[in-house]
Amino acid sequence: MGEPAECLLPVVDDPDTGGFFAAAADGTLAILHCATCGAVLHMPRAFCQTCGGFDTQWRAVAPRGTVYSYTVVTHQVHPLFPAPYTIVLVELDALPGVRLVGHLDGRPQITIGQPVHADFERLADDTVLPRWSLAVA
Repeated sequence: MGEPAECLLPVVDDPDTGGFFAAAADGTLAILHCATCGAVLHMPRAFCQTCGGFDTQWRAVAPRGTVYSYTVVTHQVHPLFPAPYTIVLVELDALPGVRLVGHLDGRPQITIGQPVHADFERLADDTVLPRWSLAVA
């Protein structure tokens, strides 16, 4: 895990997404599933859109994926996000179609389909976030 960083802090106790942050605190990337039918519930929600059940559970997934899309932000819109930086949309290798948003510092050489992996960064308030990095060939 990295050094504490100053940044905007997420809401970690939301009933729909709190399990994501609890798993990250343990160094695990997790996605919500329906315990009844097994459907992936992404974006996280209280009930299953497939079977209507309310029995959900967070399951660990491998912290690997590929760059599905990206954009480079060149105009600073907040003091805690100095430009340039790159926003990536990562498709998880373990769950095709499930995509997570990430942040990369600067303007790295990046291509669609490039492999990435998640490490975990501890923020100033002890919140832990997955942090995507470009995989080294």
